[in-house]
Amino acid sequence: MSIGLNNLKAPAGGTHKKKRVGRGPGSGLGKTSGRGNKGQKSRSGYSGKRGFEGGQMPLHRRLPKRGFTNIFKREWAEVNLADLERQFDAGATVTPEALVEKGLVRKSQQSSIVVLGNGELQKSLTISAHRFSASAKEKIESAGGKAEVIEAASAE
Repeated sequence: MSIGLNNLKAPAGGTHKKKRVGRGPGSGLGKTSGRGNKGQKSRSGYSGKRGFEGGQMPLHRRLPKRGFTNIFKREWAEVNLADLERQFDAGATVTPEALVEKGLVRKSQQSSIVVLGNGELQKSLTISAHRFSASAKEKIESAGGKAEVIEAASAE
């Protein structure tokens, strides 16, 4: 018999029968069914709120707020030279569309691509991106390629 997800089973003695609570004193969990005595937690349907501390001011409200979220922050899609070396042939033109096609950046990220200098570049490539690190630009030009900066469309 082959082992598959359809016929997996626990080994012998690996499981226990479910304990039936509230079925008399002989079961060991009769009367209060292991819930202790009176109170909110002993009632059926109880589920406490997240962070509730019995009426005491919860920790997440006792601590002060810090910092803020910059709504103008720009997320950059990082592409390393090692990735370009691996994915593109010599003499190729690397555009944001080509990077999306090769799966190096997501379609939603193609409006802000930065090329970083991690890895070596032996091929001559014409690379169009929104930003280049100094080391990346140096390596691209020393390999005989071109680093073209794409100007971001102004939001008017």
